[in-house]
Amino acid sequence: MTTAQQYALKHANRFRSELHELLRIPSVSTDKDYAAECKKAAEWTANQLASIGLSAEVIPTGRHPLVYAEWMGAGPDEPTVLIYGHYDVQPASKEDGWDTEPFEPVERDGKIWGRGTTDDKGQFFAHVKAVESLLQAEGRLPVNVKFIIEGEEESGGESIAKFVHDHPDRLAADVCVISDGSMANKGIPVIVYALRGITAFEVTVYGPKQDLHSGMFGGTVHNPAQALAEIISKLHKEDGTVAVPGFYDDVRILGDNERTELEKVPYTRQAWEADTGAPEPWGESDYTIQERIGARPTLEINGMASGYWGNGVKAIVPEKAWAKISCRLVADQDPATISKLCQDYIMAIAPTTVRVEIKQFAVGTSSPQVDIDTPMMQAAIRAYEKGWGAAPVFKREGGSLPIVGDFQKVLQIPVILMGFGLNTDGLHGPNEHMHIDMFHKGIDTSIVFLNEVAAL
Repeated sequence: MTTAQQYALKHANRFRSELHELLRIPSVSTDKDYAAECKKAAEWTANQLASIGLSAEVIPTGRHPLVYAEWMGAGPDEPTVLIYGHYDVQPASKEDGWDTEPFEPVERDGKIWGRGTTDDKGQFFAHVKAVESLLQAEGRLPVNVKFIIEGEEESGGESIAKFVHDHPDRLAADVCVISDGSMANKGIPVIVYALRGITAFEVTVYGPKQDLHSGMFGGTVHNPAQALAEIISKLHKEDGTVAVPGFYDDVRILGDNERTELEKVPYTRQAWEADTGAPEPWGESDYTIQERIGARPTLEINGMASGYWGNGVKAIVPEKAWAKISCRLVADQDPATISKLCQDYIMAIAPTTVRVEIKQFAVGTSSPQVDIDTPMMQAAIRAYEKGWGAAPVFKREGGSLPIVGDFQKVLQIPVILMGFGLNTDGLHGPNEHMHIDMFHKGIDTSIVFLNEVAAL
């Protein structure tokens, strides 16, 4: 009897050929001129899922359509696995520095080159081919499977968030798997078990009613640029911690076991220096660089401006100054609470010689986290060990993926982030690529994961 892995190996070339078809569709969600291409990618994906034996449909939204598919033949007593991915991609053109046409995939040097190979067409397609391999080799799946593939991950993700909140019953599952991440090297796969949340706002400091002559009014009017700098200088203490009262009250403390796991992530001081170009690390000295990236909250000045920026000098006291500020949050921190604490503190330390206004952007998202010891996470560990050939390490990611929080909050299920790419795959940049062997290892790992979930 042919096993699912043997079927996947036998049909490896066809799998990649089909992936090439999807990669040729320039499904750029950030540009409305590509709306038809996004629809084409959604229809292609739905047809692919239907062709392997799933019930599939394209769901219209206010922007780019969703793709939903399911196979529920395992029965109500078996677990259900929800698989998420996105077919939309970042813009790309040959003039950006690509060696090949970004939407004409090329296989060279053991890699598939093309926009979307790693982010995220190649990664979610590995799950599609895993499901096909199981169905063709065994005639059924060991678990029930649902797919939800969106087309707005690169441009906001509003449609899928609304769908999750409006139709939780359709997406009901026991676990969600997302492959939209990467690892440092092929031999050490990574499971991201926590992401940071985010909240953001804009601070505007007003001084005089208009730009004033600095010779006539300087020294009598509190310069808004200076006042803003004074406010910003009080947002952090000298040790790098955030000075806002109550900012750390709800932060979940890192346990010794967790810190031990994070130490296994292969990210050195030298790698950090190469990535950042900064002279030396800054921040909370009681925590390693890896811990600061994913396990500690931050308050960052994303941008600030004031006054005259043209050539030469314009001797003025500017009318106003402003700064955009965001906070990356960790487990148990509430975005609305943190935003209010920060804004109240800024208003409290603002000089009375200026007027300060704060504009809240979207309240933000909380920090999703899955305990390493949960059964589903253990199934993922075994999937990497058997399918990839190596035990994974665990990592907290510094960025945010809002849909993870929606899945956890609304669907009440753990989300397993199982990346099949490399950090060096050129995501969002020129010459994006995916290693061919990693694509096929991803298929094998997904096959094992579905079997391991069934065995729980």
